[in-house]
Amino acid sequence: MTTALLLFGFVLWVNLLPPLASMALGDRWQQPLDGGLRLPDGQFLFGSHKTVRGVMAALLGGTLTFPLLGVSWQVASTASLLAILGDLISSCIKRRFRLPSGTALFGLDQCFEAMLPALYLGSHLAIPVWLRLAVGFTFIPLAHAGARFWKELLFKPAMHNYPRIIRSTVRLREWRACHQPLARWHTWFNLSNLLYNELFLTFFFKAIGRYEKGMTNARDIRLEEVGYTFADLPEAFDGFRLLLLTDLHLDGVHGLTDALIAQVRDLEVDLCLIGGDLRMKLYGPFGPALRRLKRVLPHIRSRGGIFGVLGNHDCIEMVPDLEEAGVRMLINDAQPLAKEGQSLWLLGLDDPHYYQTNDETAAFRTVPDQAFTILLAHSPEAYRQAAAHGARLYLCGHTHAGQIRRLGRGAIYTNSRAPRSTAEGQWQWQKMLGYTSRGVGASSVPLRFNCPAEVTLITLRRGTQICSPDCPPAQETP
Repeated sequence: MTTALLLFGFVLWVNLLPPLASMALGDRWQQPLDGGLRLPDGQFLFGSHKTVRGVMAALLGGTLTFPLLGVSWQVASTASLLAILGDLISSCIKRRFRLPSGTALFGLDQCFEAMLPALYLGSHLAIPVWLRLAVGFTFIPLAHAGARFWKELLFKPAMHNYPRIIRSTVRLREWRACHQPLARWHTWFNLSNLLYNELFLTFFFKAIGRYEKGMTNARDIRLEEVGYTFADLPEAFDGFRLLLLTDLHLDGVHGLTDALIAQVRDLEVDLCLIGGDLRMKLYGPFGPALRRLKRVLPHIRSRGGIFGVLGNHDCIEMVPDLEEAGVRMLINDAQPLAKEGQSLWLLGLDDPHYYQTNDETAAFRTVPDQAFTILLAHSPEAYRQAAAHGARLYLCGHTHAGQIRRLGRGAIYTNSRAPRSTAEGQWQWQKMLGYTSRGVGASSVPLRFNCPAEVTLITLRRGTQICSPDCPPAQETP
């Protein structure tokens, strides 16, 4: 029976490897195995779902199981090839019946890819023929159910006007972060986050008696006033004031909502921008953070309204609730702002950090050439693409400027793939100016040290100055 379980595990493993490779490698090496070859019936030989990447993953991964199976690597490799061949036979048959690539057919999809390796490898494992057949027939319904799950969850066609780029990795990450029944287990999916944030940092600061001080620091929100001057700013927008609120994490620190209200209620601005990350954790319910945000919004005095983008702590399902609350969400989208017959454009990108669903081409699609553009993104990681599309001002957060910093020595960890020079305050890349906020809230642990929270008041001016002396250029090397 043990060898039969090994045989079943091998068949399951080899057939699971191609979709795992698709998740891990994204768009790399996804060339169709048939090279686009069409047979006389006008259909492709195998179809676009049978890729070089999938075949190589199944062959290599299956071959490497030979020590566990107790057979030679040549036998494991041959069994892997037979599984691949069986899958290709099924695909070829479906193409002959003019079925679209990716169509699921119970039995046909699983029969050859299970039976061929099971019969061959089972002979080398001295498994009776009837048991080899039982392994194959057991695999068929389980594999079909798994394929249905995979297709529905990760490759399900998007809803009409779904505002995110659709990739299997995005689907899986959204499911993990937004599927409520998984909330209690989600921490274990991120073991490094658990060990560093939940255990090490919490234990360390409690052990040295500084935990309460860190929580007090996290409620200390400063008002930062920043000015930018642009030669091409439309005249009507000279003196335009923006309120930037990023990384609110309102459900993470007790008393943070009241502290934020105290900072914003006396400010009068032309536009308010919310840079994402409403909830504290990467997973779990959104309701507590939304209720706190609804307390804050009536105190924001913005003539042009409130606009926002999603961060890596946010789910796409949050958009309707945020818009109902009064926040106009920009997800790879643009909005013109008119004043005295002149206009500038506000653009919002989807999360460039965790979901990596930013699409600058889509955001700039309706923006006229030479228009003055302000781009809002959750993190600075899309700075190159934004500059290439002509953005003039890039506003973001995400880094928290480190949140826990060494006195006088800057951030220990920025959690960003962008250069460290973009992790806080003003910076410049080519002709584009940028600002990265330290954020309102605290992430992972409700502590701040040597890095106060901020709300940012940005004033735009028309003139010849490009960047202030304390506005360093972004360096290519992080």
